[in-house]
Amino acid sequence: MNLRKTTALCVVAAAITLPGISFASSEWHPSGGEAGGTYHPNHVTSTKTRAAVIAELDAARKDGTLAIMQRGGAIPIKSTGPGKTREQVVSELRNESPEARRARMHSHAGG
Repeated sequence: MNLRKTTALCVVAAAITLPGISFASSEWHPSGGEAGGTYHPNHVTSTKTRAAVIAELDAARKDGTLAIMQRGGAIPIKSTGPGKTREQVVSELRNESPEARRARMHSHAGG
């Protein structure tokens, strides 16, 4: 019984402290009270060079993406090509293997 209590206490202590530890490597740290958190951008290291960021910014300015994002719009996505006709979709569904059908039904059922 004593071992069970000790183990349970260790599990509870770990469950309480792990979320706080995970904030240590992020740029947001929790703060006391209702303030929410404080922002520390120097706690995150970037994988991009300054030149790469500037190049991405210039590309976003040229294609209009930056202006759309500044106004709160959705980022435009590149076209994936023409869509399929209803007949093409029905034909694909009729010709799929039983394993593919089971996988599709399982993914749509959510479990």
